[in-house]
Amino acid sequence: MRLTDTLPKVAPDGLPAAVLLSFLATAGLFYVNIMAALVTGLSDGLGIKPASAGLIASANVYGAAVGALAAVFLIRRIPWRVAATAALLGLIAIDLVSTRVVSVPWLTGLRACHGVVGGLLVGVAFAVIARTRSPDRVFGMLLVVQFGIGGIGLWALPPLVPHYGTGILFLALAAFSLATLAMLPFLPAYPVATESGVTAAPAPIARRPLAATLAAIFLFQAGNMGLAAFIIGLGRNAGLSQDFIGPTLAAANWLGALGSILVVAMGARFGRAKPILGSIAVTLLFTAAFWRSDLAVVYVAANIGSAIVWAFTIPYLLGLAAAFDKVGRTAALGGFCSKLGLASGPLLTGLLLDRGGYPLTIGAAVLLLLLSGLAAAWPARLLDRAVPSQD
Repeated sequence: MRLTDTLPKVAPDGLPAAVLLSFLATAGLFYVNIMAALVTGLSDGLGIKPASAGLIASANVYGAAVGALAAVFLIRRIPWRVAATAALLGLIAIDLVSTRVVSVPWLTGLRACHGVVGGLLVGVAFAVIARTRSPDRVFGMLLVVQFGIGGIGLWALPPLVPHYGTGILFLALAAFSLATLAMLPFLPAYPVATESGVTAAPAPIARRPLAATLAAIFLFQAGNMGLAAFIIGLGRNAGLSQDFIGPTLAAANWLGALGSILVVAMGARFGRAKPILGSIAVTLLFTAAFWRSDLAVVYVAANIGSAIVWAFTIPYLLGLAAAFDKVGRTAALGGFCSKLGLASGPLLTGLLLDRGGYPLTIGAAVLLLLLSGLAAAWPARLLDRAVPSQD
């Protein structure tokens, strides 16, 4: 018997389990939560153009998309705890090596490899979350963890780069993975649902509603992250100081957690269509407000408001994907499309900045979010009619 088997386990559907699963899912993609600090730190620390820093960050997330896609095919073949342990050790090793690399091409390739490993970890974590009683609530807790710790990173890391170099960014990521590795033994087994002691066969999946759901996740994440990755530069371009921008982004991340806390409290009590469509409509308003970032109060309100509705909406979108299959395959596919969107947003924004500046990038974000709402409407309403609202 292994030592980890003798350790106490948390209840599968309790709040502690939701927290531990949230750390597990965050570890593989924590750099996304400090993306603005990472892009700005790479640009300042290595003396490279924002487009090059955005390319490195995008390579990290594109690699994660590949890893998440691989998880779709592996989750039924490899024990999830073994896969998670191996992935966490791999992430720590790659982050430590990254602290010594200063070449943009080499760092881009290395971060892409980091993304593949991290994406696999997140895909595995999402599959496990899909096996809980209320995935929406766990995804809500996931956003609480991401926004809370991400806010600390956005506030604390940028001022450290001039003193310690870009390596401090990767050391922070390695430390987070190490902490998650220490939590892993306390999670229960989360086996695939069984019938009469026999593992249940995968049920047929409604492909067209699932495709619309995956498109909505991709567009929503691309629209939000495309702007969020360059939000520090947007503030600077509008004449705001770093001393003002840093605390603003930290506060926005911490207050953004209120949106996901609301999801934890609500679950699917009111279905998914109303929360998703209503919150995306509000997201459009706050995103459009960034056009007046020259007004400090508007910049603050737009950051806080968009963070709250982002944290509220994405758990429902991911929960919508998870609802199509309790084995966890569609949840992993949702994670794949989420990462694909998170990677594509900064890449698109970097290209648009060279052509039309920040006003054009804000317009592109508004359009992507609008398309996301249109894509989500049908599958959300379809599922609400098929599945009664949950208390």
